[in-house]
Amino acid sequence: MNVLDIDLDFFLADVCPLALPGERPALKGHEPWEEARVRRFLEENCGLSRSRPIPGRIFETHDLALDFWQDMLSRGRLTAPFRVTHVDAHSDLGVGQTGYALNALLALPPEKRTDIALFRREGHISEANYLLFALAARRISRLDNVRNPRSLPDVPEEILDGNGIRLSSFVARLLEKKHGPEPLVPFVQYPDCTSFKASAPFDCVSVAVSPRYAPREADRLLPLLAEYMLIC
Repeated sequence: MNVLDIDLDFFLADVCPLALPGERPALKGHEPWEEARVRRFLEENCGLSRSRPIPGRIFETHDLALDFWQDMLSRGRLTAPFRVTHVDAHSDLGVGQTGYALNALLALPPEKRTDIALFRREGHISEANYLLFALAARRISRLDNVRNPRSLPDVPEEILDGNGIRLSSFVARLLEKKHGPEPLVPFVQYPDCTSFKASAPFDCVSVAVSPRYAPREADRLLPLLAEYMLIC
């Protein structure tokens, strides 16, 4: 199956510095795209249609995509592993914070790596690393990152393996006979969003507001994005 995962900070003139908790970045230099440009990207690059909306959800922080996917899986509306097209100014692969996922998480059997509520209570999941948890749970079959043209490199070198991502550590290798090898997940980055074109229809879509990464003025795009969704 094919999942579209969008962050509002993708649709900005430039990547915002992280705002303080409870605050939003300044508008100057980070203006949101014009609505016509957003629609062109959604329709021409992603293949979405207002006349054929797909199941979706809008939430505040991007780590809540894990909860949305879990809900869709439990309702039988999504099957794993699934392909994720991550439309975001950031990779959300935990640059500088891979330790827990590569060691403690990979020490668990794969079926025990899906306890999102527990990992969040313990403070391990963040907006910047949530995709590591989906990868560790072996939920993702392929990952595409469509980036803002002003995005900076932020994919951790330690998870890259050729043209893909493979989570690995001493602990994972030690337990490989018990847990099986960690899969190699094909990974493609599109530094220029115009070079991306969806190769298959999407089965569902999620949108994160990510308020610390986008000025308040970007919120005006949310109703537009919702036009392509059956909110669930």
